[in-house]
Amino acid sequence: MRIDIITIFPDFFREAFEYGIIRRARIAGLVEIKAHDLRAWTNDKHHVVDDRPFGGGDGMVLKPEPIFAAVEGLTGTSTKQDYDARTRVVLLSPQGKVLTQALAEDFAKDANHLLLICGRYEGVDERVAEALVTDEISIGDYVLSGGEPAAIVLTDAVTRLLPGALGSETSALNESFAERLLDCPHYTRPPEFRGMRVPDVLLGGNHAEIARWRREAAIEKTKRNRPDLLE
Repeated sequence: MRIDIITIFPDFFREAFEYGIIRRARIAGLVEIKAHDLRAWTNDKHHVVDDRPFGGGDGMVLKPEPIFAAVEGLTGTSTKQDYDARTRVVLLSPQGKVLTQALAEDFAKDANHLLLICGRYEGVDERVAEALVTDEISIGDYVLSGGEPAAIVLTDAVTRLLPGALGSETSALNESFAERLLDCPHYTRPPEFRGMRVPDVLLGGNHAEIARWRREAAIEKTKRNRPDLLE
């Protein structure tokens, strides 16, 4: 997979992908990630990427011209109907649909090129969303200063689902949200710590009983912390 990130702060990503699963996936050649400076696609001497919003109001809005040029330079076209079938152009903004595990799985399975546009200021000229964007995504019901943290979250969520990225091929199947449930509780040594014992079933070696306990515990944890998932 190739992941291109369009941003006005490329240095924000300088070390973000140098650790853990993403680093291993990059070294293994499973994913190529590059952050691009939006200003590289400007034509004026000051490299202006924003302007005041029509109709008045606070803040500034990212201009369409450099973003259209960036997408065209990275995909070969500035018309979303002409993208390769496995290319997804994503605008990260508070107005997007919320990122879910299912959506991350969709990207990992059906795309080989993700182009992430990081919003800033008051937002991005709407013509970008209309003409270029295949997916507008938010990582939650809150507002960030820009789309850069969201780009890291999305990149992490997708990369770890690429075949071979995790140490075990079953790891992703047993995680939170895989079956609309949160993950079950986990324990490690010592079996007793400050009066708190690991459930006996996990120490007994009966794999069928352990599997049953883990599913029941996952359901209980989901009821307690995220009942909306069970609905």
